[in-house]
Amino acid sequence: MRASSSGALSGDDYSRYLLDRIKQLEEANYGLRGRLERIEREGRYYEETRIRYEREIKRLRSEIEKLRTPPLIIGTVVEIIDDKRMVVRSTTGPRFVVNYAQFIDQKEAVPGAQVGMNQQSLAVVDVLPSAKDPSVYGMEVIESPDVNYEMIGGLDEQIEEIREVVELPLSAPERFERIGVEPPKGILLIGLPGTGKTMLAKAVASRTSATFIRVVGSELVQKYIGEGARMVRELFELAKEKAPSILFIDEMDAIAARRVEDGTSGEREVQRTMMQLLAEIDGFNPRGDVRIIGATNRPDILDPALLRPGRFDRIIEIPIPDGDARREIFKIHTSKMKLRKDVDLDNLAALTENTTGADIKAISVEAGMLAVKRNKKTIGMEEFEHAIKKIMGNMQRSYISAKEMGVMFA
Repeated sequence: MRASSSGALSGDDYSRYLLDRIKQLEEANYGLRGRLERIEREGRYYEETRIRYEREIKRLRSEIEKLRTPPLIIGTVVEIIDDKRMVVRSTTGPRFVVNYAQFIDQKEAVPGAQVGMNQQSLAVVDVLPSAKDPSVYGMEVIESPDVNYEMIGGLDEQIEEIREVVELPLSAPERFERIGVEPPKGILLIGLPGTGKTMLAKAVASRTSATFIRVVGSELVQKYIGEGARMVRELFELAKEKAPSILFIDEMDAIAARRVEDGTSGEREVQRTMMQLLAEIDGFNPRGDVRIIGATNRPDILDPALLRPGRFDRIIEIPIPDGDARREIFKIHTSKMKLRKDVDLDNLAALTENTTGADIKAISVEAGMLAVKRNKKTIGMEEFEHAIKKIMGNMQRSYISAKEMGVMFA
């Protein structure tokens, strides 16, 4: 009985030993699996790193090869002979009959296009994009102007005219096609500074889905010969590319003054720019998707060639606001202000005779600033009277009234 008992105990110990050993082996196997997974992850990471480095090395080698390649000669396509040859004029002047690569799109290699040519064989290897002055693209106003007709007071008749000449041809061109009438190519806004010429152009742009391109005439006056004319040409090309569009040229008198021969190279360059402007206006289709708006406060010095029929057909005069218009402008600029009951808009309109819309806006802002300075909760008639004296006083007006006749002012 004792032997069998010791034998049973030894068997139990052996079973426990086996179970412990199996457990140890399972733990060791689990650990080895974890190490294997970690090694596999590291291997995948190193493989991805190797591939990434090989791509970077390949890209850098390609960049080095590009830097080592000789520069291309710029030429201009003159004529396409067949599917293998073309006539190209180089930048040095002479013309050459050269071959061109098969991968070049023949629709892009049109006469007048710029191409890159190999230095040795002069073979055309690339068609270059049209080079345009970056300042021309900077003239495009991406966002629609935040101005509408309700923000312009006292110009109901002028608003109606600009809507029928600019807005209707863009929004409802089928009306003109049905009647057979060609709308004016462009309109010219004339009036004293501050009367609302620019606001009218912005308002009509916001009412349409057209691209608004604004340029000041002085920006087109360049130092070197031909630069101003080139900018005018590229400006009108941009207007055609962005069609439907509104091209607004402010301060037209800067480039369209009456031609006089004073013998200076600067005056001749301005005249070249104006002649390019006239040529571009003549080249427009009256029913096209481009409307031209010009603005100036010196119509008396404009060249007659600009005002003849076929160019700026419609001339809209923006007058100084009368009493009712001034009251309406005051109402617009004070609509968001907290006014006391003693503020009489009719009285303000009577006190601001011969003022423009810009003057009235300045008076309203000055009255508000005075109320802020005095820490008031509302704006009273006292603040407006003080603002009128300050804006219309001799101190503010002395240098403005000193203008001489025949002298150009912006």
